[in-house]
Amino acid sequence: TVIRAAILIQNWYRFTMARLEMKRRYSLSIFQSIEYADEQDQLQVCSLQFFLYKQLCYPQRTEVAQTKWICGCFSLVSQVVDEGLYLAEFEKKIDVPDSYYGPRLSFPLTVEDANALLHAFRNKQLLHARYVLQLLCETRRVLKEMPNITHLSTSYSKEITVCGDLHGNLDDLLLIFYKNGLPSEQNPYVFNGDFVDRGKNSIEIVIILFAFLLIYPNDLHLNRGNHEDYIMNLRYGFTKEVSKKYKDHWKQILYLLREVFSWLPLATVIDSKVLILHGGISDTTDLDFLNALERHKVRNHIHILDILWSDPRSQNGCAPNKTRGGGCYFGPDVTAKLFERYNLKMLIRSHQFKPEGYEISHDGKVITIFSASNYYEEGSNRGAYIKLNPELIPRFVQYQVSKDTCRQNLRERVGTIESSALKSLREKIYAHRSELTSAFAQYDRNGTGRISVNDWAAAMESILQLELPWRMLRSQLAQMNPDGDVDYMSCFYDLKIGQPIKEAQPALVETLCRYRKDLEIIFNIIDKDHSGLISLEEFSQTWKLFTSHLGIDVCDKSLDKLVLSIDYNKDGHIDFNEFLEAFHVVHRLEKKAN
Repeated sequence: TVIRAAILIQNWYRFTMARLEMKRRYSLSIFQSIEYADEQDQLQVCSLQFFLYKQLCYPQRTEVAQTKWICGCFSLVSQVVDEGLYLAEFEKKIDVPDSYYGPRLSFPLTVEDANALLHAFRNKQLLHARYVLQLLCETRRVLKEMPNITHLSTSYSKEITVCGDLHGNLDDLLLIFYKNGLPSEQNPYVFNGDFVDRGKNSIEIVIILFAFLLIYPNDLHLNRGNHEDYIMNLRYGFTKEVSKKYKDHWKQILYLLREVFSWLPLATVIDSKVLILHGGISDTTDLDFLNALERHKVRNHIHILDILWSDPRSQNGCAPNKTRGGGCYFGPDVTAKLFERYNLKMLIRSHQFKPEGYEISHDGKVITIFSASNYYEEGSNRGAYIKLNPELIPRFVQYQVSKDTCRQNLRERVGTIESSALKSLREKIYAHRSELTSAFAQYDRNGTGRISVNDWAAAMESILQLELPWRMLRSQLAQMNPDGDVDYMSCFYDLKIGQPIKEAQPALVETLCRYRKDLEIIFNIIDKDHSGLISLEEFSQTWKLFTSHLGIDVCDKSLDKLVLSIDYNKDGHIDFNEFLEAFHVVHRLEKKAN
């Protein structure tokens, strides 16, 4: 009896753990699929910039007001920071008040300055704008002297530490320094891009990294990531973070950051054997060509896109990375070919979320390192970094910043991750309501409101293209009747737009809901004084150019009527953040629970 009971308990435990692992995996798949789909949308915004440029250069029937508006889009920074501006000039132009109790930097920087910055940021202090601008000017000066590909040797130190994406997670950087020690001549580091965006402390991270770069230019090395890019920063939070933290000097800071990012090296090579770059390679990757590029002048060159955006895959060959919308998928044969050409032994790259913080592929030749723990949700993943010794044998160090998760059991942690993932997925579903409804109707010839599970899954994938296990997710997303058919409209039962606005037509509501992020980027470009207000004329011109470029068919009159209705004080301006907030998805069940 005891043995039988033990076996039953063991089976129950295994079943429970397997079920939790299944939930964890599909939740992470949801997060990653939505992230990649969002990156595809980002490329549309990038191409919109060139569309606007074309409109500016070849206005044809473009009105004067519209041309003036387009010019505004390209003057993100009205206060240009002169290339020859010296540190002393910032001291003359920007006062630091006596009431400021943060670090006071003097150049050249010392280790004491870096320690003061670490202490201040641990205590939620901001570095004064004068010192930020001085730091960025000095960083630009140092980076301009560096090659596109940095060559390092382990003969000068016992180990070199390689870190992946941090994405504004300051706690991860502080934990790495706590566990592994601060950068120094005896403790060199390579940070492999994506320092910024998504997290709340991107500016603090770049300040720390740039400070150590100035102190130890031969021992701390920075590679460019795909998020060290001003267009990405507009969408994924870094621009907004800087503008909120530095209200008086944010334009100057952003201009210098854009300059600094353009001068970041593209790759690092250790002992002529280990290639470190952010994304990956392609079948056309040419390191000699990359080393000769004028890196500060190119942004969308195909070779740059490949090394910043590409991902490895298990199949041979090289194919466009349609999931992300940029770069390529490269197989083991592509890796082997590059290694043979340049006599390499290992490729270390980042760019991809990994639940354990790292992953080894291509028979041990390719290592992905990801250093942002809790990336999607508290408890969603570990971060990691690599220690490389003179034998070039990688040693992985994993960690996870723990706040609330240490007080939760495994079931609660997985439940939190699953709930957050499903919430994001439902919002994606609602933003495509019209298309999904039409797709469901194709399978429902008799108009019953019900279709088979297979048809429901096929319709979901055909519209959303997220490559998710829809049959498995059905029970979380839609109701099933006793006959086993799916009530497809139940996908939308628990969702609605935040603030019902009578003037908004359903098609317009859905369009605004779907393109909120894209519109926010463009509105923020127009809003030069960062007041949150734009004129009705600017709003109208934004909308017309945006819909024209993306091929969106929405009645202009319905939008004009809507905009006039929310110009509450009738002064010809609207608060566009408040306007867009009205078109976010609310989860009805969640609202009731609160």
